[in-house]
Amino acid sequence: MAIHQKLPPNLSSLTVVVAYALALAGGCGHNVLADYRPLVNAGMSSTGIEQLKKLDTSDSEMTQLVSVKRAGVTDYTCVTLVSTAREHHHPFTSADAVSSLAHAGFGEPQILQIARLDKLDTISGDAVTLRLFGLSDPTVQTLLQRRLRDQPTLSTPEIARLKNTGLTENEILQRIDRGMDDDQAEKEVRARETARNHYGTGFVRIRGRRR
Repeated sequence: MAIHQKLPPNLSSLTVVVAYALALAGGCGHNVLADYRPLVNAGMSSTGIEQLKKLDTSDSEMTQLVSVKRAGVTDYTCVTLVSTAREHHHPFTSADAVSSLAHAGFGEPQILQIARLDKLDTISGDAVTLRLFGLSDPTVQTLLQRRLRDQPTLSTPEIARLKNTGLTENEILQRIDRGMDDDQAEKEVRARETARNHYGTGFVRIRGRRR
């Protein structure tokens, strides 16, 4: 004959609640205790919130996304940034890189292209700096694509120095296409700076009459 032991009503209810919470947290894999209100306040839609829940977005990632939303990035890109980070087996931690790119005028498709290659933190600084140097959009895009494809490219400081010596953007790109490296660029910079510093400094010796 089986003996059924009755649990106190309050303990029984608590057990059910705890079991349900554990089932949600462990079985479904969702961060059930996450507070999504900061994202809602930053402008994230309910649809975006639901998609982030399915990705089990952590509290630290939501803090990152709040910064991204404040930079004017759309819900779609925010969700895609998190899902892309999952594909690379790490959390999304590149809010500063994304915000810098967005503020520098880079479009969201290009930001996502960089994210899909897992190069947000390694390339964003150079990309923003190239734009701040005043290079045209086509030149910036060409240089950025070379970096994304891991093609040999001059470093950003050397590009800036060549430009400051008077080379046009096309001339700089031609040198990059020919395989110029930083050492060769440095030599040309010095040669051009020396030529510029000595330009117009020649003098004509005037001879006077001897008494």
